Amino acid sequence: MHTIGICCVRAFCRHWRASHWGLPAGVGGGYVRKTGRRFERTGTERSTRPQAGSARDGVIRIAAIAMIAAVALPLGMLAWREQAERSRTLASGTLLPQPRPVAEFALTGEDGKPFTRAGLLGRWTVIFVGYTHCPDVCPTTLSQLKAAKAKLGADGARLAVLFVSVDPERDTPDHLARYVRYFDKEFRAATGPVDALAALGRQLGFVFIKNPAPEGEGYGIDHSAELMLLDPEARLAGYLTPPFQAETLAADFKMILEKQVAP
Repeated sequence: MHTIGICCVRAFCRHWRASHWGLPAGVGGGYVRKTGRRFERTGTERSTRPQAGSARDGVIRIAAIAMIAAVALPLGMLAWREQAERSRTLASGTLLPQPRPVAEFALTGEDGKPFTRAGLLGRWTVIFVGYTHCPDVCPTTLSQLKAAKAKLGADGARLAVLFVSVDPERDTPDHLARYVRYFDKEFRAATGPVDALAALGRQLGFVFIKNPAPEGEGYGIDHSAELMLLDPEARLAGYLTPPFQAETLAADFKMILEKQVAP
């Protein structure tokens, strides 16, 4: 469709040049000069005497070409936009049209040191929120991330995984360190005060709520299950949605890392 649009525009331009410069309708390109009442083109002379109906036919042709171009060009742009949309779609989720900047934040890492926005710079990062007492979603997702990262081979080092605990009451740095290293020694973890976690959630689009268990038997936490994808500039670049399979995640990660897919 894009090619049709270009051809129509070129045809329109040829006819416009013919009418504007006084050239016969079929003349386009080549060296042309005007001598008296005749045109010379590559050694060939042609009469400029108008023929009956030629002006009217030329107007009709130009109008038809303009109509075709008016339809073809928008359709070509639509096809281009659809292709761009497909390029932003991952098997497990979608990249944002424009990455969103992430403002500074302050958490505590599993090593007991401050974990800030600077810890997200330099490589792609997958963020997953949860808590270590989570009975199902958290260990399952971290296991799939471990398997997906392993499938990347040496490229796995170019992808960081950060587990953000929304249960600071029970998930101390030491406990977080033991938990994430059970899955992968390279996984990072961080937590912080509830208000700091909520502020980060507003930036990244995750939520959580504490639910007391019946009869005072502790509590659980409902939380978002999506994975958040941040680019090497620490900008929110997209979301991956469950259910997760290691093969699918690995394919998406490989495409992002090797082709450097940009939103």
